[in-house]
Amino acid sequence: MLRSTRLAPPQFQSPCRPSPVAAPPAGPGWLHEIKHDGFRLMVRRDEARVQAFTRKGHDWAARFPAVAAAAIALRASSFLIDSEVVAADAAGLASFNLLRQRRHRKGAFCWAFDLLELEGRDLRREPIEHRKVELTRLLKGAPFGLAFNEHHEGDGPPLFAEACRRGLEGIVSKPAGSHYRSGPSTDWLKAKNPASPAARREAIEDWAKHR
Repeated sequence: MLRSTRLAPPQFQSPCRPSPVAAPPAGPGWLHEIKHDGFRLMVRRDEARVQAFTRKGHDWAARFPAVAAAAIALRASSFLIDSEVVAADAAGLASFNLLRQRRHRKGAFCWAFDLLELEGRDLRREPIEHRKVELTRLLKGAPFGLAFNEHHEGDGPPLFAEACRRGLEGIVSKPAGSHYRSGPSTDWLKAKNPASPAARREAIEDWAKHR
């Protein structure tokens, strides 16, 4: 049974930002998720109102109609989901370039990986495993627009190697039992595939910034 704490009136919640590492942690006690190449979105519903906040607090719900429609279809009147909105290419991989094009926004959807609030209950102090159980229940039968991002428990390197082999952006690793904290986190770790489009894009941006 989850403990309950009433939230303040709905407002923007800054997402938790994992720290970059060269390789993911090995051994037990970790939950590992595939990192998809898209935009971070905090999807909030309050009765009939849906908002989809970027990391900087911009509401992009109108840009991604499938995400907003799926949020309205869920059997809860109030929640806050942490997710990544993506647009898939012909091979089914998330493509950042497609996501930036207006004509592909209707087909964009969110990979949801955390639940911060549900029906007025603040879940941020709950262990991550409990939040994921609640998120799975919330998304059961959800229409296109919101999908649960599965996780792997245990050793991170094999999953990271598979993510790299498939050309994915990488993985995010989170300690079992961890709470949700906004802003930079040294507990949550992200290992990026150096050959991924996202890594190449960041390298170019870094070069342009310091040239």
